[in-house]
Amino acid sequence: MGWGGQAHLLVGSLAHSSRWRGVLAESEDQPHLIEGLDGVLRRLGGVTRLWRFDRMATVCHPGSGRVTASFAAVARHYGAGVRICPPRRGQRKGVVEKANHTAAQRWWRTLADECTPAQAQADLDRFCARVGDTRTRHHDGARVTVAELADTEALAEVPRAPYPAAVTVTRTVSAQALVSFRGNTYSVPPGMTGRELIVSAQLGQAHLEVATEAGVVLARHHRGVDGAGAVIRDAGHVTALEHAVLAAFCDRAACRGKVRRPSSAAARAQAARLRGEPEPEPGAGRVADFAAYAAAVAPITGSVAGDPATGEQTR
Repeated sequence: MGWGGQAHLLVGSLAHSSRWRGVLAESEDQPHLIEGLDGVLRRLGGVTRLWRFDRMATVCHPGSGRVTASFAAVARHYGAGVRICPPRRGQRKGVVEKANHTAAQRWWRTLADECTPAQAQADLDRFCARVGDTRTRHHDGARVTVAELADTEALAEVPRAPYPAAVTVTRTVSAQALVSFRGNTYSVPPGMTGRELIVSAQLGQAHLEVATEAGVVLARHHRGVDGAGAVIRDAGHVTALEHAVLAAFCDRAACRGKVRRPSSAAARAQAARLRGEPEPEPGAGRVADFAAYAAAVAPITGSVAGDPATGEQTR
């Protein structure tokens, strides 16, 4: 899926109509939870008066069930109240548990392995609309679909801008001085191949930043459309990368000569055994006298051959 083989699914459901939507996330930390929550609300078409959560550490203190101050600010931003399930009663949210079961059994098992996160999210949205919203319900003696019942629910309007949480992920720099984020790649200064950097993007903002673990910002880019497959490079990074490549290039080093290494006697013997031929005698195939070879080829080439012992020449 492009996230190291793991993906987390945040599911939200309307209690009255049982309409549900889900958002895939790379992590379960609070910024990713807020991003997924905003996506679920916009897909459902509004905000309910109350939200019910399990005892998640990103929402409340698991021991006491009290909502954390950071998540309380999120609930105020969307104008909703928060209710936490009692201890060991997570299954009481039956409508959500059934949606989780449907997502796992009917959608996840049929998803193609080669799907990117963006493609998987689009496929999930289609599944919810095609399968989830067409289920039938009985309401006031009439047979209606989930979509028709959901349209009658009183939902508050979703704020125009999402809660400004900062989503951060760790990425490794490629050999081309690029880091990946949400289906696109962004440039960093050269000379950092293999190093892990922090990519952060604030919800609702059109830019993202790439920084070191110490917090030093190395690049700031305009964020591309998720899943577009775009390569976004800074002009300064392109120039620096070109200089680094040209500085490392050198044509002054001479090519190493190729050395002819005749096959050894053991190799020739093994080759003869494989071909079923008699093994060559020791010394066979060797040229003992180059003068004899020169005299043999002289009539063909018209060259002059000489005998090193007598000094005579033959043409």
